Amino acid sequence: MPKKNTPHIGSKTARMKATMKTVGFTAGVFDLFHIGHLNLITNAKALCDFLIVGVNSDELVKTYKKKEAIVPFTERIRIVEAIRFVDEAFAVETLDKESIWQKKKFDLLFIGNDWHGHPRWQETEKIMLMRGVKTVYLPYTHSTNSTLIREKLYGF
Repeated sequence: MPKKNTPHIGSKTARMKATMKTVGFTAGVFDLFHIGHLNLITNAKALCDFLIVGVNSDELVKTYKKKEAIVPFTERIRIVEAIRFVDEAFAVETLDKESIWQKKKFDLLFIGNDWHGHPRWQETEKIMLMRGVKTVYLPYTHSTNSTLIREKLYGF
């Protein structure tokens, strides 16, 4: 039970934010987990004290990628949760980073630099900056990505 006159901080993110300096957030499908995914997560964690990783739900993936993830959501989130650099993982049901920020209150938003200059991300960056959130573009791993893996799998 909280002490008298001490605010109760309910969520794990809120508790960590109360004691940590910087909360970071990134999200993705994390299908066919590969070194590019790990690079994104490790590079993000190097820049924050507490890293939140959103794993896009199967339903969300279908709406914007127009295809299904190969690995089911329940397995993808278990993989992400098992990574030591990830402090919190949760299901993402929207691409709207502002609505996610309303719930998670992160300070830094991480995304691969392959998205730098994309109109959607230019707009997201402006919106998040108004909330005090800096968007950080991290190096994209060109040698491996889920599309290349899919192509190799279906090519054999």
